[in-house]
Amino acid sequence: MKKSSGSVEHRIIDTDEVSGLDRYQLLTSLVVPRPIGWVSTYAIDGVLNLAPFSFFSAVAASPMLISVSIGNRMGNPKDSLRNILDQKAFCVNIVTEAQVAQMNETSADFSPDQDEFERTDLPVGIADKVNAPYVANCPAVFECELFKEVDLGDAGGLVLGEVKAVRLNSDIRFKEGSCLVDTTELRPVARLGGPEYTLLGDILVIPRPTIK
Repeated sequence: MKKSSGSVEHRIIDTDEVSGLDRYQLLTSLVVPRPIGWVSTYAIDGVLNLAPFSFFSAVAASPMLISVSIGNRMGNPKDSLRNILDQKAFCVNIVTEAQVAQMNETSADFSPDQDEFERTDLPVGIADKVNAPYVANCPAVFECELFKEVDLGDAGGLVLGEVKAVRLNSDIRFKEGSCLVDTTELRPVARLGGPEYTLLGDILVIPRPTIK
């Protein structure tokens, strides 16, 4: 097939021939920006856990499902994944500009007996619908019940959570005539590659085309 005049020359990277770190860096610097799921859970012994994950996405609206991919650490499940499987519940806190520094602190490799809420001086709330804590000053929180876990082998586990309740700061408004949250008031933060993050920036409004 003849190339069009607008085609570009591509460098082909065979993912089977590069290291795991190289694959991670390629993936996380190309799939951008990624929302950050700040996951809060109880350990089986009651210790609170809080950690951010940027392999986080919406899955479905009815039922309302979200996904969080949680990797292993040194061959073992991370605390968040183990807690979700034990408790069958978790909260996802939406990271905003005001909380980005504390979110980053909770990404450290704390031991399982360490309470990240306490370490980062974050207020604790108790979910209404599920057995999980949440960041009490976070303006938007999903209260989730474990819907399904997909074992990803050495890559960890993909958790699907059914959202049983959405907590919203009463100051955040919906756009008129809808349940669309005004993101300019929420001010979410998204992840790029490496240590880079991005703020909301310019918003393009492009109506969906109609077929006549």
